[in-house]
Amino acid sequence: MEPSAHVDTFARDHLPPQDQWPVLLLDQPDVSYPKRFNCATELLDATIAAGHGDRVAIWSEVNDTPRGTTYNELRAMVDRWAHVLVADMGLVPGNRVLLRGPNTLQMAVAFLASLKAGLVVVPTMPLLRAKELKQIIDKAQIRAALCDARLIEELDRCDDENDEFYCADLTDVRVFHSDAPRSMESLAAGKPAQFTACDTAADDVCLIAFTSGTTGAPKGCVHFHRDVLAMCDLFPRHILKPTADDVFCGTPPLAFTFGLGGLLCFPMRVGASTVLIEKLTPETLLRTTQRFHATTMFTAPTFYRQMAALVPRFDISSLRKTVSAGEALPDSTRELWRKATGIEMIDGIGGTEMIHIFISSAGDEVRPHAIGKAVPGYVIEVVDDDMHPVPVGTIGKLAVRGPTGCRYLADERQKKFVRDGWNLPGDAVYVDADGYVFYQARADDMIVSAGYNISGPEVESVLMLHEAVAECGVIGAPDEERGQVVKAFVVVKPGYAADDALVAELQAFVKRTVAPYKYPRVIRFIDALPRTETGKLKRFALRSM
Repeated sequence: MEPSAHVDTFARDHLPPQDQWPVLLLDQPDVSYPKRFNCATELLDATIAAGHGDRVAIWSEVNDTPRGTTYNELRAMVDRWAHVLVADMGLVPGNRVLLRGPNTLQMAVAFLASLKAGLVVVPTMPLLRAKELKQIIDKAQIRAALCDARLIEELDRCDDENDEFYCADLTDVRVFHSDAPRSMESLAAGKPAQFTACDTAADDVCLIAFTSGTTGAPKGCVHFHRDVLAMCDLFPRHILKPTADDVFCGTPPLAFTFGLGGLLCFPMRVGASTVLIEKLTPETLLRTTQRFHATTMFTAPTFYRQMAALVPRFDISSLRKTVSAGEALPDSTRELWRKATGIEMIDGIGGTEMIHIFISSAGDEVRPHAIGKAVPGYVIEVVDDDMHPVPVGTIGKLAVRGPTGCRYLADERQKKFVRDGWNLPGDAVYVDADGYVFYQARADDMIVSAGYNISGPEVESVLMLHEAVAECGVIGAPDEERGQVVKAFVVVKPGYAADDALVAELQAFVKRTVAPYKYPRVIRFIDALPRTETGKLKRFALRSM
């Protein structure tokens, strides 16, 4: 590793042992980076140097009025905030800084300023509570935090020595989105608009992203400055193919690497614009697309399904590319969206451990029922429990290598995610002779019933084709005779009766559509599916029901 610019070496010191790292494929032109650079400088200063300074970088809504912040204006804000971090807060390179806020201009500035100052950013979801924040603060030994003033209450508990969730390491909490005397905006107002970026190594840690939607202690995924650029230079360059004229929009939080890439880093890498709006609904996301003439959208399958029926009410003719990730994309949702918009969905598998999408296809390369192929720069295998490759068309565990990979912060679970130099994201898939990947389930979610392997997402996709089904989730339920049976939790559309007759109708519908052994022997109607903040179905919550 290159000599670190970090004065506080905690993050590098708590990386996994080198023999537990995945093999990294760095010897390729797309990720041929210098040994030293700062990714914030590459995303912001280099983009301005390429001639994009007067273009809008970030669109916001202020009092329901669109406001554009140019790249030049954004750099001045970032540099002033970086001065506050160093001069007023006394932070040194390598210190961890927790960020807490919704998708706003200020959250983006906080992220970029922290990187430019050589800090390690630890972004957190806005809905996290003090108990969850404490786990992250203690794990990453976080000293400082920048928080949207409207979300300060839960973080204040971590800063209160009389509270059960007090964090002794946390000694400096500052707010933004505020005109209070010691807010980031007030302190930055008197600072210079130029800041010399920290001379970080390409393999200096810049981001610890904690996984979403998991149970147990949170896992901190450690990423380097070069990983942030690799995220921008593989999936976007080869699949999404953005230009400076694009306008990005979507729902994933910037604290989630799906959102960090799709709504901040990808557009900045090419001098495009992004729209950062808080608390979007399917209707307001379509309105945002219309208002800002968005061309590129990132959100989860649930949103696309809900938006499809609303499309005729909005002019979204500017929209050209829509990306789905976060959970399996049902074929029925892909078709519904295509009929409503004429747009072929770009599906993808990614993950916090890998930083972003590593399997995807777009346009004419899309194949029915498949997620896509390995994104150029990555290679994949399908393996058995002993890490031996399985034949084409055989279901096994997905294994992946590329220029990014899993490095958990001081966590024994590293040895489970990385084996023999391969990352194991936990997906059960099969690959055809052309290299297309067909998702079956999370490896732990495959249902084994009377000796048959059944994919829960496949059964969900079939149920979603029925006119009475608004949403559904499928799990394996314990059964003495069969080991497991397929159990479906179904949200019914208005106007349909959730009764025994509908149970029988749905079961018969599945039997007519796929192999009969896959039908749900148990169906339970519920008002809403449990989901994480990023839109993922909480299957563990369904199991607990």
